[in-house]
Amino acid sequence: MSETSYSVLGVFDTPNALMRAIPKLRVAMLGTVEAYTPYPIHGIDEALGHRRSPLGGMVLVMGVLGALTAFGFEYWISAIDYPIITGGKAASSWEAFIPIMFEVTVLFATFTAGLGMLFLLNKLPFFGHPVLSSKAISGITRDRYALAIEAEDESFDSAAAAQALRDAGAVEVEILPAPDRSPFLTSDYILRTLGGIFAACVVSGLAIFFLTKWFPLLAPMKYMQDQPRLNAQKPSTFFKDGHGMQRPVAGTVARGYLPTATGTQDAAAALVNPLPRTKEVFAMGRKAYTIRCEVCHGALGNGMGSLTAAYGGKPANLQAQQFRDYPDGKIYWAIVNGKNAMPSHAADLTDSQRWAVVHYVRALQRAQNAKDEDLKVVAP
Repeated sequence: MSETSYSVLGVFDTPNALMRAIPKLRVAMLGTVEAYTPYPIHGIDEALGHRRSPLGGMVLVMGVLGALTAFGFEYWISAIDYPIITGGKAASSWEAFIPIMFEVTVLFATFTAGLGMLFLLNKLPFFGHPVLSSKAISGITRDRYALAIEAEDESFDSAAAAQALRDAGAVEVEILPAPDRSPFLTSDYILRTLGGIFAACVVSGLAIFFLTKWFPLLAPMKYMQDQPRLNAQKPSTFFKDGHGMQRPVAGTVARGYLPTATGTQDAAAALVNPLPRTKEVFAMGRKAYTIRCEVCHGALGNGMGSLTAAYGGKPANLQAQQFRDYPDGKIYWAIVNGKNAMPSHAADLTDSQRWAVVHYVRALQRAQNAKDEDLKVVAP
């Protein structure tokens, strides 16, 4: 192949003339035969020997791969790594995976179709196809039909290809030069591209900055500065009852916040701890106390050395005589409903855990009481 010839283009007046010429040129075996027409011609793909486009199969394979990928990630997260029971369904319930599977399937298939068409089939970044710069291109896009014999190797004979096109009925013949095949991603091109992106970012950023300074009430910025706000602790005209925070439905109790059988702490004094004093109960109480109570009341329930004391707080001293004389029901009531700064643990602990904490607090008090009596004995 000469340095200046890439293909030879022959122009035909009718599609029938083009279709009759294709078998003759393919038999001559002078190079790859390609057709350029202003509209699709029935049977031309078979005549040129084109195989069916692989794009559909590529999209199908990647779409299935996307669905399996999404299902695998969702199953691993929901059923293995961090299982959560939602709505009483099993953690591996696949019906909930369908929306994400669909989205990832579309994502994989779309990217495959676009990138596969551009880079694999259209062979980008080869932007300058010689036919686009030919003299016949204006006619090819309107009412003329062209066949090109394109070079396959160095032995391409452009003169023989031109003669074969004339013999096949071409009314015009044009030799097209070889395109520039120099490297695309040169260092100069990359630097210019990055410089252009940087300049565009700086200009657009400065433009937006000064635009918001000069026109602060320009839509949509004005809606961001002046938008309705609902304070839950203040009156509101939006709701009929005038409250900013809606009250629960009358006669209902939120799940996990069931109150005790008694309305006041004094009335709860009559409650009796239903759990036996066993090792299992004490272990349960110790675990719940360590997680929920020890941060404020300390290891012995007096708050000394606790996180709350470190910040200047004064949690209740459970070793004081007042709390030693407390009935079990009063301590249970405080755990459920909260007391002063102490939050309610009704939603955090089961009923058995609450009573187990009461047993553990009593054990801590007895241990401290025994220690105090020993100190009295050895004191001078």
